Amino acid sequence: MNTEHDWITTPVTADLLRGALDVERTAHGLLPHRLPAGARRQIPDEQLAMAEAQPSGVRLALRTRATTIELVTLPTKRAYRGLPAPADGVYDLLVDGRLAGQDTVTGGNVRTIDMATQSAELLEGSPGTARFTDLPARDKDVEIWLPHAEITELIALRTDAPVEPAPDSGRRVWLHHGSSISHGSNAAHPTAIWPALAAARGGVELVNLGFGGSALLDPFTARAMRDTPADLISVEIGINVVNTDAMRLRAFTPAVHGFLDTIREGHPTTPLLVASSILCPVQEDTPGPLAPDFQGGTLRFKATGDPADRAAGRLTLSIIRRELERIVGQRAADDPNLHHLDGRELYGETDYAELPLPDEVHPDPAGHRRIAENFARLAFGAGGPFTPETNG
Repeated sequence: MNTEHDWITTPVTADLLRGALDVERTAHGLLPHRLPAGARRQIPDEQLAMAEAQPSGVRLALRTRATTIELVTLPTKRAYRGLPAPADGVYDLLVDGRLAGQDTVTGGNVRTIDMATQSAELLEGSPGTARFTDLPARDKDVEIWLPHAEITELIALRTDAPVEPAPDSGRRVWLHHGSSISHGSNAAHPTAIWPALAAARGGVELVNLGFGGSALLDPFTARAMRDTPADLISVEIGINVVNTDAMRLRAFTPAVHGFLDTIREGHPTTPLLVASSILCPVQEDTPGPLAPDFQGGTLRFKATGDPADRAAGRLTLSIIRRELERIVGQRAADDPNLHHLDGRELYGETDYAELPLPDEVHPDPAGHRRIAENFARLAFGAGGPFTPETNG
């Protein structure tokens, strides 16, 4: 066991992070963000403000001989009124790309949300420490993936040997945007969200802009993607537009065009994959808004719209899938690097029968693995839009 005077404390700075688009200095330390400051000033609600500050896909990337590493953080955890307290978020430590340790940080702040009113109450708490021991005593690349659903302020990094930023991996950068499913809802730990699993299979560096409840074709998100360096880009569109009942077909179609136009301003020839939502039976043919259902003591969701309103342009997943396929097909005539993927190829009827959605919307850990396997096969596999051969 190391004593206190053995520790080397390294300031946590932006050059130690991957997967974040911005950082903010707080009273406690460094807060990673997944949207830049300009975009954050335009955020219209607390849902997205919370989601983008949750570091899904964000990790510290170090080169070190350390055998013991401590990361001091102040987490802000999310709870729902009337439901059991959530488990503490998991920190994953990888050595040379392989999972070598996990820990949690107890305590911290707790933000309790009332699903019925969307009001929230913050109870402040104290920092804690994630500790990893018995690491190999050799030069190695270490990544510490932060909890994907806990806002995490980074306070101190302590090691028993010097650290420096990990060298550039040389791998292609995959920039992905999507809903809570891409954010990682119900995944067991941060490297088990489906985009992280797919990135590992594809041998790419992930920048994950999956925002729970907030994949709504916001122009500021498109501008953030436009301005973020990337070799591969994908967007998952549909479920949040339906379950918030945010727009009708007349507004949806030009919003998709505008979102893609903005991305193309910064990435005119980058492979760009547009994916519709995975199968979600409660929203396939019934419009939103989605509402929580606490019957049985567990959180489930139900659609509350009237299917008869589809004739007036009210959206369902089935309608959005058809429209996305049409839009991408139309644009691809002049954009050969634009591709379409029906989300039911990632998770469809057979998958739902085998691995049902526990709350009717989000996959469980096995569902995340299934989606990742299918995405890796369809996007990174032979003939897929993200293979180097396909893109010359």
